Amino acid sequence: MSKRPVSSPSGGALIKRAKSSSDDSGTPTTREIAISSNNDPRNKSLIRSVQRTSGLDAPIVSLAGAHSGEIFSCRFSPSGQHLAACSSDRSLSLWNTYSPNTNYGLISNLAKAPLLDFQWSLFQPWIYTISADHLLSVVDTTTGERVRKIRAHTGIINSLDRTMAAGSGSELIVTGSDDGTVKVWESSGDDGVGRHPVTTIDIGCPVTGVCWAKDGQNVYVGALDNEIHVYDLRNTPGTNTNNSIPRTQPLLSLTGHTDTPTSLSISPDGNFLLSPSLSSNVIIHDIRPFSPSPTRVHRVLRGAPAGFENTLLKGAWTKDEEVHGGKPGQRVAVGGADRMVCVWEVESGKLVYKLPGHKGTVTSVDFHPKEPILLTGSKDGTMLLGELEAGIAV
Repeated sequence: MSKRPVSSPSGGALIKRAKSSSDDSGTPTTREIAISSNNDPRNKSLIRSVQRTSGLDAPIVSLAGAHSGEIFSCRFSPSGQHLAACSSDRSLSLWNTYSPNTNYGLISNLAKAPLLDFQWSLFQPWIYTISADHLLSVVDTTTGERVRKIRAHTGIINSLDRTMAAGSGSELIVTGSDDGTVKVWESSGDDGVGRHPVTTIDIGCPVTGVCWAKDGQNVYVGALDNEIHVYDLRNTPGTNTNNSIPRTQPLLSLTGHTDTPTSLSISPDGNFLLSPSLSSNVIIHDIRPFSPSPTRVHRVLRGAPAGFENTLLKGAWTKDEEVHGGKPGQRVAVGGADRMVCVWEVESGKLVYKLPGHKGTVTSVDFHPKEPILLTGSKDGTMLLGELEAGIAV
């Protein structure tokens, strides 16, 4: 009786070889992928070398399973070793950036409404969160405990940012709300944040985005009037004891949007301001003291549709000088309702990446502080870590 020969598989097979090369630091730099087809003996295996640019286990890593609702914001920690995300399920998740990419913390019951945004503290193991039930909370990431809870506004809080106060060694937090006010809070050691704001500014209409200037002296405020207002805190009076809110005129207002700006983000050098909007146009404003453009519109970027859901999409700048060609802020990224992420070069306005992968609107993006890694969060409840090519030296 003759032995039956082994039948060949009907389709091609994709095989990922374990062989790799590393640089001096041990970070993998290449991967070899072998593609073979056993149907036709004339077809030989194809070896393709993939250049790696980060310490991730794979060029794309999916982070899922922590949230049962839409992710509204996701950000890397200042060191880049960790990342966090907040969701409509009222929870805050903590993850390791690198292998094994574990979800080492899930902090729930911070609020009775969706968590809309958060920021990592710059010098404490804290995270500041805001929610739709008007709360500003401070969370200790080492214990998972809530350090402070403040009913900061009388309306939904849409945005927050933090900076180091000049000369005092403390941290300042700014929040913007649907109640038409912007409030500045000061961190207070072990208590997180003081119970009363340092400054309250009446904008006159709902606020959708806030961010600090690089020197921490000015606050940029995006509002429902389609403009971005700039306030100098040195000339802004504090909140009165009778709880009256002083009306302060802005230093200037940046125009150019035809619909509401959804978020604000300052460039690493402090010279430019990124503002997506509900009109699907992303504008980079020139905020230098002496701008060559009278309108201060440096670039208008297109390709990231805002959609009909009026989601407050969040953009990001590249941060690291060595990774991105010796120039921080060389690229910007914004997600869209088409489930894609757009990455542009700032100087040329060229769209260099249009990245798929999500099954819902991409609500938030962030660049790793030390490696060319892009973090994206979506309404599908998942996040993706994507490896990019390093920037070209300028």
